[in-house]
Amino acid sequence: MADRPLTMMAVHAHPDDEATGTGGVLARYAAEGIRTVLVTCTDGGCGDGPGGVKPGDPGHDPAAVAALRRRELEASCEILKVSHLELLEYADSGMMGWAANDAPGSFWRTPVAEGAARLAELLRQYRPDVVVTYDENGFYGHPDHIQANRITMAALELTGMTPKVYWTTAPRSAMQRFGEVMRELGADWEEPNPDSEQDPAKAAETPEMPEIGLPDEEITTWVDTTEFGGQKFDALAAHASQGENIFFLKMGKERFTELMGVETFVRVHDTTGAALPENDLFAGLR
Repeated sequence: MADRPLTMMAVHAHPDDEATGTGGVLARYAAEGIRTVLVTCTDGGCGDGPGGVKPGDPGHDPAAVAALRRRELEASCEILKVSHLELLEYADSGMMGWAANDAPGSFWRTPVAEGAARLAELLRQYRPDVVVTYDENGFYGHPDHIQANRITMAALELTGMTPKVYWTTAPRSAMQRFGEVMRELGADWEEPNPDSEQDPAKAAETPEMPEIGLPDEEITTWVDTTEFGGQKFDALAAHASQGENIFFLKMGKERFTELMGVETFVRVHDTTGAALPENDLFAGLR
């Protein structure tokens, strides 16, 4: 529509998620004059506190952590030139199995219908042409990421709106190299071995989390964001309080951009008929 700019909405779980998975596309599309809207669902209160104090440890104050992370999120958005930041401000649910999952006000225990209704208001307000969130497993099984997927898909159904919808992912072809770099940087990273044998009885007792990422041929959309690698790196660096957990920052900008210069997605809804694979989230819209 002539009276409304092309708009992308990214729905993320925590402060810093916007930079990790979509920092490149947020920066690229902002530079192309597209309106970018970031919805952050939780307050990030289960993140590290000052000095690296961990959730549940003495001195960890979730409210203070949330306030700090909000300032970091605002700084990240400024770096990425995000047009509009919307905060749902649910309590961070922590990792799967944490007591925080069931805490009053946590995003994970919030009824999907409630979260979807709030997000639907933002969808109606901004009327995005493109919506990006996580897949049904939240990419790596985090409860808040899973919930972000659930409320996004429910909100779209509630509004009846039909933007192009994408889920973030990673190509399996890149995971081995990524794992090598992570181990080099001191991360506890184990590469899955599809050839290894496992006792079926043991496997049934300890079901594995779905493998991260997708085979290359299942990825529909490959967006080159190399030109914006520096912005993406700086946006991640803005989340300094979580630096211990952001191994990417140890690479330095050049290596980071080389490894993270293409952002990949699965297109799960489209009415444009744009051919696949595509290299632009807005293919068929302009």
